[in-house]
Amino acid sequence: MTDNIDTESAANERSIRDWADLGQEMWSYLTGRSAVIDYNFIDMTVEVPRDIGPDAPRATWKFNGTVRITTSDNSASGSTSGA
Repeated sequence: MTDNIDTESAANERSIRDWADLGQEMWSYLTGRSAVIDYNFIDMTVEVPRDIGPDAPRATWKFNGTVRITTSDNSASGSTSGA
């Protein structure tokens, strides 16, 4: 019975609760795998609340272009190339 509780507890610790958790899990998974993620935004609008509450004024952010996220591990940082 203790094993079942320990397994459930470990699963809860790894659960994704918000966007920050998702980003951290993705980054951890992709780091060291030479991963590249390209996001292409075309006329994307995001309203970001300036304060707390449903009636809070919002800042409007507009995206139109590509965001590239590249991951790597520290073992590749010491390499040099001859030119």
